[in-house]
Amino acid sequence: MPTASEIEKNTSVQHFYDTAPRIIPRSDHPISRKNIDREALKVLYRLRDAGHVAFLVGGGVRDLYLGKTPKDFDISTDARPGQLRKLFKNSRLIGRRFRLVQVFFRGGKIIEVSTFRKRSEFDEGNGDGTDKVLAANNTFGSPVEDAFRRDLTINSLFYEIQNFTIIDYTGGVEDLDKGIIRIIGNPERRITRDPVRMMRVIRHAARNNFAIEDNTWRAIREHREKLRLCPVSRIRDEFTKDLRGGASKSWAKLAIDSGLLVVVFPFYENHLTEDVSSSTTRKLLLDLLAVADRIHKHGIKIPEDILLALFLLPWIEAEMHLIDADLKSSEAYRYSREIREKMNRNLEHLSIKRGLKESISTLTANLSLFRQFSKSKKWPKWLRRKSYYNSCMLFFRMYRESQGGHRVDLSTIASIAADTAAKHVKPGRKRKNRRGYGGGGPAFTSKNRNGIFGLKKRPGKRK
Repeated sequence: MPTASEIEKNTSVQHFYDTAPRIIPRSDHPISRKNIDREALKVLYRLRDAGHVAFLVGGGVRDLYLGKTPKDFDISTDARPGQLRKLFKNSRLIGRRFRLVQVFFRGGKIIEVSTFRKRSEFDEGNGDGTDKVLAANNTFGSPVEDAFRRDLTINSLFYEIQNFTIIDYTGGVEDLDKGIIRIIGNPERRITRDPVRMMRVIRHAARNNFAIEDNTWRAIREHREKLRLCPVSRIRDEFTKDLRGGASKSWAKLAIDSGLLVVVFPFYENHLTEDVSSSTTRKLLLDLLAVADRIHKHGIKIPEDILLALFLLPWIEAEMHLIDADLKSSEAYRYSREIREKMNRNLEHLSIKRGLKESISTLTANLSLFRQFSKSKKWPKWLRRKSYYNSCMLFFRMYRESQGGHRVDLSTIASIAADTAAKHVKPGRKRKNRRGYGGGGPAFTSKNRNGIFGLKKRPGKRK
């Protein structure tokens, strides 16, 4: 098997495809079946019994190896989507660029199953020296091709249930043991093909406290501007994962040092100085994100408007100096309008919803007012009657904690977060399809506890 450094130096991994993988026996790795979801095991055994090759793959294997509880258990197999649908009646096809199969179980559990695929010819490189962004569709492949088309070595491991071994084609186990994040193959080419990979490198380094391999880091620094070429929806989704992942402070440090943060949020560029010791904006940002991390690690979901307000407050403060301002209620409203205008000018590229920006401006503009009343411990009735009172109070308490104040009680956070989320849910009738019937998700029998009917049948026209 080639070493990780050999793969990374080479411009093409095609000639490695016939190389035998490293097989780690059960006695030499920490993964146990008792830590794998029962539903995932059912899918693996069903595929095996049907004569197919199937592995637990990706982040699930990585997290199990590191002693963590995986968020998802994904499976890859040589079975094609049509074969999977026949094997699992309680399933549906999803995806456009590449079809996946979701297998449904009771309790809302979903196991995603994909067919082994390989990089497109585009991603392999055509030798003409040209680079484009976002390759065409991937095609079906073999296990080794599936391993090499993944982004990072630590996410390319397979676990098989026949002999309980780990299958490693790319040196992922070695990098896990050493605490290294490394892009598979040539990092410059892979980043150019899909610049979002840079954000994934930063995320996994932050969440696992790993070091980023030198060539991978240099490629990120050199090609960071290419992130502007990616669709806004992908950037926003990746950014949201980073804020909610429980390691946003570490993520922000790496995002600032690599230059990715000011590429996505250029309005921060003038306020995050090279001399980090004198950057009060950087310190405030990291302190606020540390509070968010503490809350997220307890499984509490911070409302989106409050989370974004925490992220944007250091920039707003650097621009307007409002936290220590002695404001009156009427002045707070004026500040909220100014903040809204700044967001309209600077956040247009992120397509943030109007209502969300309105809420963020209210939270940040009223922070000074809440600080003033907290000193006297007298909260006027007119303020407590405001619809934004609870949200602003939670935002203020989180800010106060970031500055060395008392920790916000988790039950208080959960209660306010739940109330805030409930207000954002619009009542309405259940959406129907064009024929007037309910959704087409899998239906489960209530009489036979072990039986699964499969997809709901919709009545059609009589012939």
